[in-house]
Amino acid sequence: MNSVQTFMSGSQSAEQPIWVQDRDTVIAKSADNQWRYQTPPDYSRTNEFIKKESLYSHLEGSLEAIVQNLVRTFEMEASYKTNPQQWLSVAADKFRMITNGGPPHTAEDIVAVGTYNLFLGESQHYSSRAETFESSANIFTQAFTNGFLWEVIEVISGQPNVTFKWRHWGTFSGHYKEHAPTGETVEVVGVSIDRVTDDLKIESLEHYFDTSSFLGKLATGCPFHSQKSTDVTP
Repeated sequence: MNSVQTFMSGSQSAEQPIWVQDRDTVIAKSADNQWRYQTPPDYSRTNEFIKKESLYSHLEGSLEAIVQNLVRTFEMEASYKTNPQQWLSVAADKFRMITNGGPPHTAEDIVAVGTYNLFLGESQHYSSRAETFESSANIFTQAFTNGFLWEVIEVISGQPNVTFKWRHWGTFSGHYKEHAPTGETVEVVGVSIDRVTDDLKIESLEHYFDTSSFLGKLATGCPFHSQKSTDVTP
């Protein structure tokens, strides 16, 4: 029986590593960490929208729930913790992230420029070279005012190379650059391969999804001209 199956067989979440429990538990145990905006993030509003809009309900302790918790914890730490040595979800010295077969990036790369810039690169509708960590986060926070939510659809294979299908979604309720909101739901479906250690820390994370389709959905709103906001508060 592998480690994932072992944790699945336990009925008590206390038997699982903290990084595969829910991210709010991780935040509560990380109060003294180095936070990008000085204080820990508050996911209470995001959690409410997830409850309302999620299409999948995974049983606590199931493989899907464990993977979902692990990746949500990683996303939180990548977005808000500025010291990768304090990330509980990854084997920091080994960690690499790859998108659509591109170059590998370290945890330090993520801290420096942010996941959006590493995911999206250069295209007609987005330029990672023109954005910082803060400005890229601000762009998508403005576009998805109720959050850009994420959940696991299904886990295809288990440890050590955990392969899973996921969806990212949000209501396009705020402007994206010069494009007005459409009020429509923007959804991205992808597949990731998460190589984990015996204790379920992420060593590498490979994402595969259509970045051009995602950005194209945001660029469909009527263009307008406005002064660029300088508010970077998540």
